Amino acid sequence: MGHKILALLLLMMVSSASYSELVIRVTQGNDKPTKIAIAPIDQGGIKISEDISRIVESDLQRSGLFKTIERRDMLAFPGRAQDVYYRDWRLLGTEYLVAGQLRSIGSGRYQLEFSLLNVTAQKTVLTHKVSGSITQMRDLAHLMSDKVYEEITGIRGAFSTRLAYVTAVRKNNIYTYRLNVADADGAREKLVLESAEPIMSPSWSSNGKELAYVSFETGRPAIFRQNLVTAERQQLTNFTGLNGAPSWSPDGTKMAMVLSKDGNPEIYLLDLQSNKFSRLTRHFAIDTEPTWMRDGKSLLFTSDRGGTPQIYKLNIATKATERLTFNGNYNARPNLAPDGRTMALVHRQTDTFHIASFDLKTGRMIELTETRLDESPTVAPNGAMIIYATKQGDRGVLAAVSLDAGVRYVLPSSIGDVREPAWSPFLR
Repeated sequence: MGHKILALLLLMMVSSASYSELVIRVTQGNDKPTKIAIAPIDQGGIKISEDISRIVESDLQRSGLFKTIERRDMLAFPGRAQDVYYRDWRLLGTEYLVAGQLRSIGSGRYQLEFSLLNVTAQKTVLTHKVSGSITQMRDLAHLMSDKVYEEITGIRGAFSTRLAYVTAVRKNNIYTYRLNVADADGAREKLVLESAEPIMSPSWSSNGKELAYVSFETGRPAIFRQNLVTAERQQLTNFTGLNGAPSWSPDGTKMAMVLSKDGNPEIYLLDLQSNKFSRLTRHFAIDTEPTWMRDGKSLLFTSDRGGTPQIYKLNIATKATERLTFNGNYNARPNLAPDGRTMALVHRQTDTFHIASFDLKTGRMIELTETRLDESPTVAPNGAMIIYATKQGDRGVLAAVSLDAGVRYVLPSSIGDVREPAWSPFLR
């Protein structure tokens, strides 16, 4: 059965197209979005390649909670709060306005100062400064989006986070697999690893500086960890059979994983300091896909020990297990939201795989997606959105849905197949 699961995963990753940066298409937004204007940043003659205001517009629109005012409709482009004439913005139905300016502060660094103004109340509600080099303008724009989003919604912004994902490229019937990392909006895609053999299951370290993943480059699945700054790699496993589903502990000192070195897929724990393995489950069924609870004392995992794949909770100290899901004939790939209570998962009620949310306290299951063949949910570190892999025609794409299912967007590559998304933790 384990071989069948592995073969299915590899089949779903393969595509005949090439790859490129992700693009974003919002397909459903909030019914009553907040109308906000992002005035073009006053650059004071500084030449930069990025349009900071456009990036902020895109970030806020992608959240589905905002409708931005078209730049061509703006009556003025204020760079400071004191330059704002509220009447001009009320005429456009604007609820909030963002104005900012960029200036050099020496030594090759620049400061972006911006203000968020409540047009209805005619007052400034936020003024903030961020600084960086000329190559960090996109970072400054995402930080600006984070601050504006949090001030209005009360939820920490996640625009400065990153996504890891896997692409498959076929040329002359030869496949090349790539592990990539990009900004949360799909920009600045960077290659982490390229291989002629499959790459699967990327997992972020708690500090966002490393990735663990499964690579078949040695001829069989093995788990690696890689520093994203230095590119230094370390092979963590080399056992016969299955080596898969790595998951970092919240404190970064341990890694849960699936090994079949003793004959059956079981959950193991690797101490990253001592390099010692300990076995956590002992059952004739397949135990897989571990993910950590926030306290670092328990794991969620998928097992078919009850006859069909379902989600279980494992106490690491006592090894006691508890079945959590009973609704549906398939529940797998658990991924916990930051609240420690809401779990995203792949759910099948009859014959279609959807992404669902599950309340660990009430046991309530809610289907969130309307697409088919949905898999690999990963929750944003602020708990606002879930990114998952799905099919669009014959291509694999990434899609996103909010936990209340009110917002949706799609992140296909301009050409190609994308799978196995993993959303980073907060990076600052």
